[in-house]
Amino acid sequence: MNSAPPPSGLEAVFLENRDKLLRFLRARGAGDAAEDLVQEVWLKIAGRKPGPISAPLPYLFRTADLLMVDRFRSNTQARAREREWTDGNTGWPPEASEEPSAERSLAATQEATKVLALLDRLGPRVATVFRRHRVDGIAQKAIATELGVSLSTIEGDLRTAYKALSEWKERGN
Repeated sequence: MNSAPPPSGLEAVFLENRDKLLRFLRARGAGDAAEDLVQEVWLKIAGRKPGPISAPLPYLFRTADLLMVDRFRSNTQARAREREWTDGNTGWPPEASEEPSAERSLAATQEATKVLALLDRLGPRVATVFRRHRVDGIAQKAIATELGVSLSTIEGDLRTAYKALSEWKERGN
């Protein structure tokens, strides 16, 4: 047997208007959080010191509205903190340059020199075809016309260059 007295005062008004509060919060954009907010309203009024409230229904709506605003602000601040933390802990540190270090630049220059020497060893036409097509972005047909050779010759020269570069890369040079 439950000997608890029936709710009175503000609690009774809350129980009578719970669905109205829920609709109010959903209409204001609370979405799935509306149920949680209504529960928070209940906890606030249940823990409140007893005393008369001249307009209990507006009091409940105002309490629900303030709780929703507080939750929105809290979520907004949490997202801002998360974004600031992510921005501060990813990418380049603000004091670091995005330019490669001197060591990396030197290593890249040395590797490019080796690649160019490899292409030159394949013959002047193969090196020219590769540079014109891959570096300058010229179409194979235009290179064939420029050099006065057939398109299949250009394709063969490119295959030769690709094969040599692939073998060079596999050797780890």
